[in-house]
Amino acid sequence: MSRYGPRIAALERRAERERAAVDPDAASPDRATEYLREGAGRAIWLYVEGRTGGRMTRFSPAELRALERAMNAWFECYAACHGVDLDAEFTVREAAELLLETRNVHDVGQLLTGVPART
Repeated sequence: MSRYGPRIAALERRAERERAAVDPDAASPDRATEYLREGAGRAIWLYVEGRTGGRMTRFSPAELRALERAMNAWFECYAACHGVDLDAEFTVREAAELLLETRNVHDVGQLLTGVPART
């Protein structure tokens, strides 16, 4: 287990609670933004933090799965806020690469989920 293990576990528990509580009928764009910033974005950034900055953290397979489950749960909540039922199966690495490329978690959410549709 890496030094990030407890943070990953906390993120996963919170993501599961959020996914269980999401109400698409009461959702709003502000809530969707919160799922990206405070949820998926934090999970992605934890991965980026661990893989950069001079210390290359080796996440265990279990940690990576937990981090991806958390991130994907928040992407599902984000999509639900836009009226889309999504079964997210993205890797944290692809999300991290997009975040580093775009510098914007909103772009990452839209590019990965396709929600909202580009006009």
